[in-house]
Amino acid sequence: MVLVLAIYGIITDAFRSNSAVSYNLVVGPPKGDPLQLTLNSVYYLSQPIENLSFEDFMEFYSQEDRAAMVAKFGGSSALGERPGKYSRYLAGGLAIPLALGDYVDQYRVVGTTTDFFDKLLHGPEVDQPFEFRQGRNFEYFNEENGYLEAVLGSRVASNLNLGVGDIFYPTHGDPEGKGHKDAFKVVGVLAPTGTPNDRAAFVNLEGFYLMEGHAKPVDEYPADMVEGNAPSGRDPDGNEIRPLNIPQREVTAILVRSGGLWGAQLMNLINESKDAQAAAPVGEIHKMLTQIVGPLLVALVVITVITCVVAAMGILVGIYNSMNDRRRDIAVMRALGARRDAVTMIILLESLLIAIIGSIVGWIMAHGAILLASPFIEEYTGVKAGFLTFSQFEFLVLPLVLLLAILAGLLPAAVAYRTDVSRNLSA
Repeated sequence: MVLVLAIYGIITDAFRSNSAVSYNLVVGPPKGDPLQLTLNSVYYLSQPIENLSFEDFMEFYSQEDRAAMVAKFGGSSALGERPGKYSRYLAGGLAIPLALGDYVDQYRVVGTTTDFFDKLLHGPEVDQPFEFRQGRNFEYFNEENGYLEAVLGSRVASNLNLGVGDIFYPTHGDPEGKGHKDAFKVVGVLAPTGTPNDRAAFVNLEGFYLMEGHAKPVDEYPADMVEGNAPSGRDPDGNEIRPLNIPQREVTAILVRSGGLWGAQLMNLINESKDAQAAAPVGEIHKMLTQIVGPLLVALVVITVITCVVAAMGILVGIYNSMNDRRRDIAVMRALGARRDAVTMIILLESLLIAIIGSIVGWIMAHGAILLASPFIEEYTGVKAGFLTFSQFEFLVLPLVLLLAILAGLLPAAVAYRTDVSRNLSA
């Protein structure tokens, strides 16, 4: 039961700690629900339902930034003639796009920008910058690798035996999907973070867009499309490549850190627009743990109580059955001057010692099993579990066991208390 409760606590703590991120909102398409959006964007656990247009992403930027995007990528000049309708809520904040849909082996490929590693923080207090065990962050464009650079989470690099300088080919849609012909070169490996980012492969958003099937089909371009203004580059083979135009771009989700205390107001404004939905990761995970995982804890506690009661009955039967063999010993103790209450306390202490020794041995065995299972726990939760990894729930077991041990010892103690000295000495 210590093992079950400890793993339950580890998984619960993993969800809670991993929802502590340096952005306060996740914005995605209106279809689906906020929990699905959170699991998809924060934990990389769910499949995206649909995408947002890049123009929706641009709504978080000032007029100057929007005009720069039009000049950089090509798009309708009208997009750069006004500020984004959410831009005033992001003063001092940030908005980082995510593009999902591919895999490398069983791990998710996440298309994003350099801001993901340059500006986001992680850790229990959300104060730790991302560090690289090897290499560096990918660049927007690199003369050697073009737009096809990638950064791997620590688990991905270890399990797939990939490092700086290696290449991989993403597969489309699922781990068994069609492989893309474009290879990304690994330029960095993250140090372990204990978050879902350890289980993802991050690629340059521009390279993600350039893979086959990732461009949004656009039948007719606007008349004022300024494609010629978008700068081009060359891939490692010397071929000219050009970033996608704005109408061809889509994002799966947007990580948003609002400026000041505008988070709740911005979330309401986005949800009222019907064009997108916003979710607060911390709130969604709290609701999930309360509504879904909470009843599981109740069930585990009930099973724990039943198990402990059965164990206490074992102690009671064991000691009670041994009383017939110890009646003469008890009678001798009484004849030598031991009082009835002293004999009673000895029997109760025996029951307690059995419970305490059993609890210690059980705790050691449970945490030994956790240590052996730590690679699997880290694989599925991102939490590093060791022999001394505790959960608050497992400490519920020992007080319950000791209480039941005392109750289990009462009947044998009562038998010892009523032992007839003269009759058992003469037996």
